[in-house]
Amino acid sequence: MAGNPFETFLADLRAPVENDPAAHGYLDVLLSYPGLRAVTAHRLIHALYKANVPLLPRFLGSLARFWTGIEIEPGAKIGKGVFIDHGMGVVIGETAEVGDGCTIYQGVTLGGTSLAKTKRHPTLERNVTVGSGAAVLGAITIGEGAKIGANSVVVKDVPPNATVVGIPGRVVLVDGKPISTGTDARPRVEMPDPNAPLIAQLSERIAALEARLAEVERKNAPSSV
Repeated sequence: MAGNPFETFLADLRAPVENDPAAHGYLDVLLSYPGLRAVTAHRLIHALYKANVPLLPRFLGSLARFWTGIEIEPGAKIGKGVFIDHGMGVVIGETAEVGDGCTIYQGVTLGGTSLAKTKRHPTLERNVTVGSGAAVLGAITIGEGAKIGANSVVVKDVPPNATVVGIPGRVVLVDGKPISTGTDARPRVEMPDPNAPLIAQLSERIAALEARLAEVERKNAPSSV
């Protein structure tokens, strides 16, 4: 993800102009887009982090978070042309890696599931899109060109060019084509749907009430003479 700093900045600057219909040119992006500010600040902070400068990277990171509403840990690796749209509430963890050309919307968390001092945050390969409010958790890999739906919770690897939705996240499209609905199509994750038991109970109660209503209607039906 390293490269010529000027080329990297130009790629960062072009990304909003090319991907956001609301952008009114380069000057608008420079003056108004917190995502560009956060990514640009992070590149300096990350350089200090790699140089083992103590304390300063995290302090500067906290200032950037206050300034932009976007939290990028100093150790995170951010590729070229990454577009953080709106960005308020975005959190990118210390060992996260975001590939070239990725788009991240507001409220996204690239978080960890372990307290170990090792790789514990996700890797986004090139051109991944993560929708608003989504959480991508753990040392998993999101394949190139994948799309994560808004408010999804992803805890397993995602293949390239796949579309993931839901809690827990499940792959519904690959290369734009629906996948099989068989049991193997749903990722095996250790995160049960919290609403499933409630829905099952409601279904059972509705069935019982319908049965009672049918019985009452049968008893009250006028008898034929």
